[in-house]
Amino acid sequence: MGGDDRTNPEDFTVPPKWVPFPSNVAYRYFEIKNIFDSVTGDVSGVNDLFRFGSSIKDCDVVAVRSCSEFEPEWIQVVETIYGKPVFPVGQLLTTASNTDEETDTWRWMKEWLDKQKKNSVVYVAFGSEAKPSQTQLTELALGLELSELPFFWVLRTRRGSEDTELVELPEGFEERTKGRGVVWTSWAPQLQILGHDSVGGMLSHSGWSSVVEAVQFERALILLTFLADQGINARVLEEKQIGYSIPRDERDGSFTRNSVAESVKLVMIKEEGQIYRNMAKEMKVLFGDRVRQDLYVDNFLDHLKKEATITG
Repeated sequence: MGGDDRTNPEDFTVPPKWVPFPSNVAYRYFEIKNIFDSVTGDVSGVNDLFRFGSSIKDCDVVAVRSCSEFEPEWIQVVETIYGKPVFPVGQLLTTASNTDEETDTWRWMKEWLDKQKKNSVVYVAFGSEAKPSQTQLTELALGLELSELPFFWVLRTRRGSEDTELVELPEGFEERTKGRGVVWTSWAPQLQILGHDSVGGMLSHSGWSSVVEAVQFERALILLTFLADQGINARVLEEKQIGYSIPRDERDGSFTRNSVAESVKLVMIKEEGQIYRNMAKEMKVLFGDRVRQDLYVDNFLDHLKKEATITG
């Protein structure tokens, strides 16, 4: 695991030297700068990157949420770097709870979605950790308005009870988009929404769980990263033409309402974005194959049982 001489954010904006094939998978400057700025220890004085490195160094085998059909080249790279077996355990598909279908919340959402045309709605969600800044929120909202497409936006205005930095939608936004857009500020049943026929794409932070859930329902991806590994996830998706990232300033990560509107329209309706819609259809066959994905877990468990027998 040694031999990495990268020390500055700029060093991480190009693929590392140990990647043995042509690739554009690397952080953008604003993404890695945020990571550098946030690498601090907790009360113990030990940061998460050190904990991660120690765990890899001392383990016997590494399990990764992926599958060989999707990214065999990267699984091999990780195995070479770590110098130990790396087992893909599949995409770990989730299943919607039957109880969600019985709630008043879902009934209201479904009634609204039922009124929209097939594949017309943009579902917008950034996971439980990412929260846009006020400037980002304003540009996102006005971009969705400019796109003139129907949208369902699950918006987190706070990250936990200790988050006192509230963000607000632009004045008059909800009134102007009433009828074609919904802003939902509490928990929402993401799988049910993504599984509805009216949803055609997802504007996502590139968190892998959300990516898997969107792709298993054949939803095209518009990407806007915020934290941690989301940038690398986005580059892989871009390289495989599964997702399109909203254009941003390389230094500070800022983006405009126009870039949001154009990106959403590109992926959802424009001819040039057909490749993303086609790839969503192709990847659904792989990501949505529960039997194939579960087989990865079975193989990994078989390996652990064999190792336990040998060492026992």
